[in-house]
Amino acid sequence: MAVDEGAVELDLELDRAHSARMYDYFLGGTTNFPADRESAGKAMAVFPQVLVAARANRQFMHRSVRHLSQLGMRQFLDVGTGIPTSPNLHEIAQATAPDARVVYTDNDPIVLTHAHALLRSRPEGRTAYSHGDARDPEALLNSPEVRETLDLGRPVALSLIALLHFIPGEHTAHGVVEYFKEALPSGSTLTISHVTPDFDPGGLARALAAYEAAGTPVQARTHEEFTRFFDGWELLDPGITVTHRWRPDPEHDLSQVTDVEAACYGAVARKP
Repeated sequence: MAVDEGAVELDLELDRAHSARMYDYFLGGTTNFPADRESAGKAMAVFPQVLVAARANRQFMHRSVRHLSQLGMRQFLDVGTGIPTSPNLHEIAQATAPDARVVYTDNDPIVLTHAHALLRSRPEGRTAYSHGDARDPEALLNSPEVRETLDLGRPVALSLIALLHFIPGEHTAHGVVEYFKEALPSGSTLTISHVTPDFDPGGLARALAAYEAAGTPVQARTHEEFTRFFDGWELLDPGITVTHRWRPDPEHDLSQVTDVEAACYGAVARKP
């Protein structure tokens, strides 16, 4: 499947820091520029554990997708994909289930320019990319890429990884999640990771101020606020925990990571 970059006016604003490129930098990627590295450096100066937090979050995504694939999930919708960093979600899912179908979505033209890396599906499965905004979940779910790739009458594994803290406002973020929860059928799953102030409120506040200075509003949420996202759904074991403690993988030992360093909650739930 091809990505029509010409359908979207691309303004990459390389002279301004961008959260997706900052995250790419934290993960050791190369799709970042001086403005991104400068802002990332400011965040690291006041909250050095941000590097560990980003990588623990990425490993949480890998483990949650692998677990869901092993449980039989074959359709995945990744909202707020970010810049591709291999292994991407479809690579993890299709390693267990080659016939898995994956749709990636993002509203960022930066991600659009790299979307070809997300479309290298195994022949038994399929991947697609939809340029859409999480704050308009109705349009996102009705996009041709989603409708042509996924059967929304069957269970879908929805991933909102490190996304919702970029949607400030309790009504807005929880409203987005509730729309998805209502639209998806029984047996669907919801995976969320989210930055929290619960372990180092002062340090995290300084880090978020660096994002704000770069033009990106961020809202950290407490355990109680995070838990609300899963209302009415059944949490999978081990429930809500810090990302590095969610079903840890012996092959990628994160036992030395502290809760302060991880700084994010993660959980997976299933719709009854």
